[in-house]
Amino acid sequence: MNVTLRQLRVFIEVARLQSFSRAGEEVGLTQSAVSRCVRELEGEIGLKLIDRTTREVQLTDVGGNLVASVSRLLGDLDDALREIREIGEQRRGRVVVAASPTLACRLMPRVLASCGERFPHIALGLRDDVQSDVVRKVRSGEVDFGVVIGPFAADDLLSEPLMTDSFCLVSRDDHPLAARPEVGWADLEGEKLVMLDYASGSRPIIDAVMHEHGVSATVVQELGHSATVFGLVEAGIGVSVLPWLALPLPAGAALAARRLVPRAERTVELVRRRDRSLSPAAEAVWDLIRELPTRAEDLL
Repeated sequence: MNVTLRQLRVFIEVARLQSFSRAGEEVGLTQSAVSRCVRELEGEIGLKLIDRTTREVQLTDVGGNLVASVSRLLGDLDDALREIREIGEQRRGRVVVAASPTLACRLMPRVLASCGERFPHIALGLRDDVQSDVVRKVRSGEVDFGVVIGPFAADDLLSEPLMTDSFCLVSRDDHPLAARPEVGWADLEGEKLVMLDYASGSRPIIDAVMHEHGVSATVVQELGHSATVFGLVEAGIGVSVLPWLALPLPAGAALAARRLVPRAERTVELVRRRDRSLSPAAEAVWDLIRELPTRAEDLL
C-alpha cells in the first residue's frame, strides 16, 4: 500500500469542509487535483471513502472511521514535527557545560541567567571541575563543551579564545605592598606565597612569569580553592598571586588586591570535540558565552 501524507491531508480537509472546491482552496490545489488525490487514496485502500453527488459530499462509514483514526495520527505527527523544528530553532533541549571552579563561579552565573531569559526551554546544566576533569568530560561526551584556561591545544579538540585575564597580588591590607597602586613582579622577591595548586590552569602560567622576571619566592602553601587562599592570606601566612577572575575579595576581609605589572595574561577558551557537532541548543549557549566581555577586568 502506497498511501501518501498528501492524500491523507487532502482527504481530511474534504471531510472537514464537505466540499472538494473549498478543500482545494484550503490546501492550495485545484478541485480536480483534490478529486484525484481522493480517488488515488480510495484506490490504494480498495474501499470507497466518499459518496459524491452534485449537491453534497458524504463520508461512507469506512470514510468516517478513517477520518477519526487519521486525524489523531496526523495530530501526533504534527506535534512531533513541531518539537523537532523547535529543537532546530534553538528553543528547547538540555545542554551541559563544564568549567573550572573560578570560571564557573565568575562567568557562568550570568550565562545561566541570560540563557533562562533568552532560551527558556533550554535546560542548562553546569559542572564545576578542575581543568583536567573538564577536558576529560569534553572528550568523553559527558558534557557538550567546556570553558578552560588557555592557551589550550589538542588534536582532538577545537578551542576558541573567549577573553583574556591578567593577574593581581592579594595581600593583607596592612602589608607594605598593599600601599602601592600596582606591584611589579620583581617585588615578589623573597615573599612567602600562598598559591593555587597545579590542578589550576593558572599555576603554570604564574610560575613561568615569575621565572621570566627572575623572582625567587617561597611557596608555603598550595591549595585547591581561592576561598582557602584568601583565608590563609588574611591570617598572615603569606601573599598570593591570583587571576582577576578569582575576585571579588570576601566581604569584610582585611585584604587588598593590586595589579601586577607588567601585565601577564592567561586566556579563557571554549573547547569542544572536533569530531562532533554541537546540538542547536548547545550552539546557542556557545554563542551566548561568546557575548561576554573580552577582558576579565570588565566583569568586575
